[in-house]
Amino acid sequence: MIGINIVCVGNLKEKFWCQAIDEYKKRISAFANISIFEVKESNYGTSEAEIKRAKQEEAKRLEKYCVGYKIALEINGESFDSENFAKHISNLTTNGNSTITFFIGGSFGLDKEFSDSMDEKLSFSSFTFPHQLMRVILAEQIYRAFTIINNKTYHK
Repeated sequence: MIGINIVCVGNLKEKFWCQAIDEYKKRISAFANISIFEVKESNYGTSEAEIKRAKQEEAKRLEKYCVGYKIALEINGESFDSENFAKHISNLTTNGNSTITFFIGGSFGLDKEFSDSMDEKLSFSSFTFPHQLMRVILAEQIYRAFTIINNKTYHK
């Protein structure tokens, strides 16, 4: 069974986000082994230098989760519709990738050097989303992809 990792900067604190993630983890587990990892968000200052330093600190904490095919969620990444995202996931697994790891940055995104080291950058929209909500959106789209791949009726 394929492994899906979602690695996030910051913790989910609100009960409703946690409930949504738990529901999608349960649904995805019918198709894949899913793990979600959280790393501590750094304290951001207000200057560009302080923000850059904080993102570099976060990148160091994220590095230990760099396994399998690595995908950074980035506003300037490649975009898919749901059906093509499902095809992409299917192609990755067919081509020997037994683990896919997604990375979601903190309030100011991912460190550029860290993001550039990924196998791929993925964008869900040119909108900016709270990173807590992005975790839920990603989990839902992963679940949707697996239902499409497995010809289940969830996707409309």
